[in-house]
Amino acid sequence: MEPLSPTKARSACPRVPGFKAAGLHCGIKGENPDLALIVSDVPAQAAGVFTQSTLVGAPVALSRENLRAGSVRAIVVNSGVANVAMGVRGESDALKMTEWTAAEVGCSSKEVLVASTGVIGEPLPMKALRRGIPVAVESLTEDGLSLAAEAIRTTDTFPKWASRKVKVGGRNVTVAGIAKGSGMIEPNMATMLSFLLTDAQVSSAYLRGVLSRVADRTFNRVSVDGEGSTSDSVMLLANGHAGNERFTRRRQPGAEAFEAAVGDVAESLARDLARDGEGATKLVTVEVRGARTAGEADAAARRIANSMLVKTALFGGDPNWGRILQTVGAGRISMNLPRVQVKLAGIMVFRNGSSCGPAARRKAAARLEAEEISIELELGAGRQSAGIWTCDLSYEYVRINAEYTT
Repeated sequence: MEPLSPTKARSACPRVPGFKAAGLHCGIKGENPDLALIVSDVPAQAAGVFTQSTLVGAPVALSRENLRAGSVRAIVVNSGVANVAMGVRGESDALKMTEWTAAEVGCSSKEVLVASTGVIGEPLPMKALRRGIPVAVESLTEDGLSLAAEAIRTTDTFPKWASRKVKVGGRNVTVAGIAKGSGMIEPNMATMLSFLLTDAQVSSAYLRGVLSRVADRTFNRVSVDGEGSTSDSVMLLANGHAGNERFTRRRQPGAEAFEAAVGDVAESLARDLARDGEGATKLVTVEVRGARTAGEADAAARRIANSMLVKTALFGGDPNWGRILQTVGAGRISMNLPRVQVKLAGIMVFRNGSSCGPAARRKAAARLEAEEISIELELGAGRQSAGIWTCDLSYEYVRINAEYTT
């Protein structure tokens, strides 16, 4: 089976007023693009959420620090080398990337965020970056976001972008974003980068709240292989070009529509991250209902999404409800078996404590050939629910990760 590609035809990556971007090859990865730059023509309000790993890359630490300083003018990103576990050298290299970018853009280095993704434990090729950053600045265009999306890829099979437009207070507001990620993806985020841009006028505190809420229900609801990372980052910049009444609180007129647009962009990107899991042939939506607590609902969804036995069964088109119930039970999650139900691709295969029989399995097996499928589990123990996006696990996943350099 061939790896998945985007479900819908790829529309042109949109412009966001007041932002320019570039993506190019500077010499890190063979001949592929490996350096991306996004610049706002005015200082932008900024928010970020990052990996929760205890091992973090130098770029993550520096970006966290720079976000505290206030406004941001630029984001510089390299792919191919993660700049993780490099000690003082890694810290110095991340700082140099912000300083070189700031010198070319004409701002303070504290107004530059930085991200790196790729192999852990290797030094950044600083000569290549020193040459590449000025070229990236010269290459900035209003249509450059798609090139930036290409440049941040590692094992991704396609670039990821999304956009929404919304009218608030008579003003047109644009929200757009790009993302990368294919393997080592597990909530709370992992080897996943996403950069969201908007021309909305917002306060910094409000923007932080928007990103926190949106990330929790989108990017933190994706799992490819259950592995965490050192470098995942989501950054949201708002430059105010739309001229709307400044959003400062959730209940303000228009704020709900704006947050919904940010959420729509993030959800589209999150689904593409799951769709592009290394070697994936199926995008899988897991929905758990009837849990005793919200924590148990979340735990059940994650156990199903991360189960190698479940994921390989889906790859093989096997409607194996036993593997689903087994992994949930092994997690010591409350189930009321006489009320438990399992649907695969919309077909009930287990109900009220027993199998629905061979005919249901055959019907489900046929449906499991689709590129987008669902697992629905009713635990019958309460009223809480949770969902997650994941993918199947194929031979190709093993090949990609066996051949990926260390």
